[in-house]
Amino acid sequence: MPNLILMRHGQSVWNKQNLFTGFKDVDLTDEGRDEAHAAGLEMKSKGIIFDHVFTSTLKRAIETTEIALNEAGQGDLINNMIKHDDLRERDYGDLVGLNKAETAEKYGDEQVHIWRRSYDVPPPGGESLQMVVENRVRPYYDAHIKPLLDEGKTVLIGAHGNTLRAMLIIIGEHTPETINSAEIPTGQPLYFNV
Repeated sequence: MPNLILMRHGQSVWNKQNLFTGFKDVDLTDEGRDEAHAAGLEMKSKGIIFDHVFTSTLKRAIETTEIALNEAGQGDLINNMIKHDDLRERDYGDLVGLNKAETAEKYGDEQVHIWRRSYDVPPPGGESLQMVVENRVRPYYDAHIKPLLDEGKTVLIGAHGNTLRAMLIIIGEHTPETINSAEIPTGQPLYFNV
């Protein structure tokens, strides 16, 4: 059985509008809520029982995780769910609120691709994925999540695309050189034995 389940939030209003979101606290769409329900049912069908649940402090991740837990028959874990800023999405800085396609027209597809997918190049005023890994997610994982996994606990992390890309590097599923190819679908659990 997997002991680490990573789940990106369901589609948000800004995902649907193709906007850079980052730390902006936006709601889920109806489709995003449907994705969360489906994720919970999938986890229930696999018979996964969680010992601990972590999420970011942004409402799109919190709501997705709560819906999924209820659907999985584990809504009793919601009150003990640990929310932390270190699990928030990457800060897109000056790009927050901008349309991705319009930004690509202005700066070029290649530059926007570098800002979005490179490991160590931050967008203007924002964080690179390397900064997310080293400054936030790895220290938090090492201090709070890895000890639980080492004890054999089953952990759910409801977070964001870049938070989970950082996790994939930390648990050794990807390297800084291969993470560019990692796509994290909205509202679909990813299962790992670590």
